[in-house]
Amino acid sequence: MLENFQNHINQKLPFLKEGKLLIAISGGVDSVVLVDLCHKLGLNISLAHCNFNLRGNESDGDENFVIQLGNDLDIEAFTESFDTEGYSVLNKVSIQMAARELRYFWFDELAQQLEFDYILTAHHADDNLETFLINFSRGTGLDGLTGIPEVNNKFVRPLLPFSRENVVDYAKEHKLEWRVDSSNASTKYLRNKLRHEIIPILKEINPSLLQSYQGTINNLSDTADIVEDSMELFLKDAIETIEDNKIVFKIAAFKKYNNPKAYLFEALNDYGFTEWNDVVNLLDAQSGKYVLSNTHRLIKHGETLLLSEIVSDELEDIFIEDITKEVETPFGMLSFSNVDDVSHNNTSAIFIDKQLLKFPLHIRKWEVGDVFFPFGMIGKKRVSKYFKDEKMSLLDKESSLLLCSDEDIVWIINRRADNRFRVTEDTKEVLKIELK
Repeated sequence: MLENFQNHINQKLPFLKEGKLLIAISGGVDSVVLVDLCHKLGLNISLAHCNFNLRGNESDGDENFVIQLGNDLDIEAFTESFDTEGYSVLNKVSIQMAARELRYFWFDELAQQLEFDYILTAHHADDNLETFLINFSRGTGLDGLTGIPEVNNKFVRPLLPFSRENVVDYAKEHKLEWRVDSSNASTKYLRNKLRHEIIPILKEINPSLLQSYQGTINNLSDTADIVEDSMELFLKDAIETIEDNKIVFKIAAFKKYNNPKAYLFEALNDYGFTEWNDVVNLLDAQSGKYVLSNTHRLIKHGETLLLSEIVSDELEDIFIEDITKEVETPFGMLSFSNVDDVSHNNTSAIFIDKQLLKFPLHIRKWEVGDVFFPFGMIGKKRVSKYFKDEKMSLLDKESSLLLCSDEDIVWIINRRADNRFRVTEDTKEVLKIELK
């Protein structure tokens, strides 16, 4: 394996021979073999180990093992201890995701501070197959089926051409010592269930599974290259503008094609959207409609789609004293202007009697018990009942904002004005409030 590994480095990853390398090491057989191979080739390596404090004495034993390995090989070893469970609770993510985020953040930090050129991880061919099956079982696009990239910015995975069997055989042949993570035997996690129950059956059916899979990966990667080239040309036409906080797409560019959903998926897949039918429906929706992912918002605005990042789930109340300036809201810019002619109220602009306002105006989230007088109707209505009648989704309800004057609702922003502030024959100053 050492000779094959050296040939792979020479042919595919020659830049590693001149770089300052940081190896992510758990203490398991995969990372120990990677360290041994790189050390035997004389590469400039250091070690980085994360103690996630999830397995008590076993976690501490892994850390001590890595420190001793560094001493034995005369290699610098860095270790870091994390409160993984606390991070998981605080950030509302799974333990596995918490460990992943903590790990990669620390690796990046080490690389920047100590000027490592590349970070090496010990993913091998079986890991690649497991990742493929995980993505396949959860639903994914073409990118999710092309496997783990061998080089991804600073991260390099030089063991990807080798199987777990190759790695273990090498470790035994060279009498290497390694740590065994007891949690890897549990089938509670999807990856372990695939590793211990599903993949052995697939290998029994096809003993050349890894080789067949690698051929499939190569074919999918070639197809992905074609799609990427096609999307580059498409996006040149589809993107109207790119600003610091948003990307504006031309709807007409998507509607040119028989399958706009495919182009929407490729253009927006990196932004966390999952309800693709809702995304497609935006193409023909009313202006102001939007779809949310965990990180981004896609809004229909005229003949465009506006993609913007959600900065925070928590809205701080906005108070408006000066209506000569535009006010930034999570939906866009709120502008105020005195006008002579009154157009019909719509979802993005309302006309009201300025003298009825009490300052400061106040933008806040809606609350249970809020009541308003819908424009064009007689009588009042609970905001919650209005949302129900409009068949709004839970996300729509949670993100709705109210523009208030004192305790009275002036506007459910981007949806419905309040009748109490309407323009009448007695109105002396007409104020237009518009969401841009």
